[in-house]
Amino acid sequence: MGQKTVCSMTAFGRAEAEYRGGVATWELRSVNHRYLEPHFRLPEAARQFEPRLREALRKALSRGKLELTLSLRNSGLEATGIEIDESLVRALIEKAEHVAALTDTAAPLDPLELLRWPGVMAEPETDTDALGDAIVAALQEALTQLVANRQREGAELRKFIEQRLDGIVDQVAAVRELLPEILQAQKDKLRTRLEELQAELDSDRLEQEMVILAQKADVDEELDRLEAHVAEARRVLAGGGAIGRRLDFLMQEFNREANTLSSKSIVTDTTQAAVELKVLIEQMREQVQNIE
Repeated sequence: MGQKTVCSMTAFGRAEAEYRGGVATWELRSVNHRYLEPHFRLPEAARQFEPRLREALRKALSRGKLELTLSLRNSGLEATGIEIDESLVRALIEKAEHVAALTDTAAPLDPLELLRWPGVMAEPETDTDALGDAIVAALQEALTQLVANRQREGAELRKFIEQRLDGIVDQVAAVRELLPEILQAQKDKLRTRLEELQAELDSDRLEQEMVILAQKADVDEELDRLEAHVAEARRVLAGGGAIGRRLDFLMQEFNREANTLSSKSIVTDTTQAAVELKVLIEQMREQVQNIE
């Protein structure tokens, strides 16, 4: 069974749809956020459709802060079907000519002035249902584009995180390999110090010191948990979907083990490994914030 999709929360989408008399255009921008937080910018004619728009949005996305801007553009005289009341225009011309005769003036009539006269031009009533359907259809198309962009970026984020998980596995393996040598070197160092101080070598006391040293340097449990967290992170990534919060929690667990490993460090090798782990974990944490 293949891996499922991982989505980023940062993307852009744009789409438009025609309706009788104009074109509806959407522009969508999304950034990371803990919840789904949409901000609609709608012309007055489209506000009545906001419940439908929010429903379409909820079906497409689960997280992210979004700016959704809609513009409605008239498509011109022919496209809008604007009609001219020709009988009114003839009446206006007749009256204008009559006034011109009375005043003995023959100034030419301005057609634009006639068009501005109330009632000369009439737009057909907008089909509300058709307008709403066009606006919703354009939004769905823009959301499809936005989701596709999120998926492409999400695929890159998955690669980035998997590379860091591989780095954690390498660091854990390196510490495991060094651990027996580190413990033996510390035991030898302790014996040498006691001999230099010419202390009485109480075998029981020496054994107690060795046990304390071994306990302090024993990081097997932390290494085991780091490996378990790596396995869980990979399982979550493979599952896809809205996984950002789960991964964020795992980053906290990773960091806890790295801190414990650092506190138990008795040589520079394990200290350096702990530092490298923290760098890898922080790099992952920054990217996880952007996963849906």
